[in-house]
Amino acid sequence: MNRDNSVLQRIAGGDQSAVRECIEIFGPLVWGMARRMSRTPADAEDATQEIFIEIWRSASRFSAALGTDRVFIATIARRRLIDRLRGKSSQRSTVSLETLDFLPEHEVSGAAESSYDVEQASRALNQLQSSHRVVLELALVEGLSHSEIAARLHLPLGTVKSYIRRGLVRVRELINISVVQVGARSDE
Repeated sequence: MNRDNSVLQRIAGGDQSAVRECIEIFGPLVWGMARRMSRTPADAEDATQEIFIEIWRSASRFSAALGTDRVFIATIARRRLIDRLRGKSSQRSTVSLETLDFLPEHEVSGAAESSYDVEQASRALNQLQSSHRVVLELALVEGLSHSEIAARLHLPLGTVKSYIRRGLVRVRELINISVVQVGARSDE
């Protein structure tokens, strides 16, 4: 087994130990995101299982040259959770709108994850100022709330909110999504 390969590359290659390793490494991340975006612990458990199944199915599309295992997995988790929330649209969601508008609506609605989308998001995040990137990763990848990020980074809450907003605007610019396009799509 080649340890230089990412966990996802090893899963795609059929390495059963990589499946267990993926759960050990990324289980807390996926569970944390699922718990924050689910109404009950049972819903979070179901979502976590769905997410890991989708990760196994999508592992062959991962490219280490385009991003990290963590970003790829978090993107899949986030999309799957958004799909679940949309499916339960009659229930009230507690998800932050700041978090949900990271990618355009047409890209998050599909069940199959696209490595192109992950590539774009990863590239855009890597081009941000480090302060904006760190705050966005904590919000989007780890699923932390604004106040949790402020506490972790010892920053004022307003600064965290500004970094998130500016980071999201910059990401949209980098992946060629204008605010007008996003607004227009919501009217369709």
